[in-house]
Parts: sequence; C-alpha cells; structure tokens
Amino acid sequence: MRTLSPTDFQALVASGAVLLDVRLPEELAIAALPGPQVNIPLNDLPDRVGELNPNQPIAVLCHHGVRSERAARFLERSGFTDVSHLAGGIDAWSLELDESLPRY
Repeated sequence: MRTLSPTDFQALVASGAVLLDVRLPEELAIAALPGPQVNIPLNDLPDRVGELNPNQPIAVLCHHGVRSERAARFLERSGFTDVSHLAGGIDAWSLELDESLPRY
C-alpha cells in the first residue's frame, strides 16, 4: 500500500486507477471528487469487495485518511496488489488542490 499526497493521488486517479471512496453517502453529498468513482462505505467493504477488480490499481479516499488506510490494508489482505490511499483524505485535497471543495 502506498500513502500518497493529494498531488500524487490526483495523478494516480488521472492515470486510470479506480477511485474507491469509503465514506458514507451523506459525506459524498457534502463533498466529492469529480469523475467516476466507486462508493463502498468502509463497513460494507468486506461484503462488497467482489465488486472491485484485484488486477486494477485502486486509489482509496475518505475524509481524513484513517478509513482509507484501513480499507487499503483490507484490500491488500484480500489479494489486491496495487493499492494506494490519500494521506489526509478529501480534507487535504480541499486544502491543497481545490479550495472550492467544501470542508466538513
């Protein structure tokens, strides 16, 4: 698992990695990154991991980086080999890359 800065995470997503947001739907309603993404809340991930392709790079996102790190570690234990997560979560993204993205 790689822990990425917002800039490196943005580049990974732009390169085609699957963006996995492990926040709750109500959090996504407040602030979400543009573009396609998969939303599987962390607590649902064990039951829904089959929705993800272990052969694709996965970029995991949450609010502050704690849940995304847990999700990334779970994915690695589940056989995923190319997993990264965003240090500081969407909050860091807002602070460093896009101040128009609401913070909560």
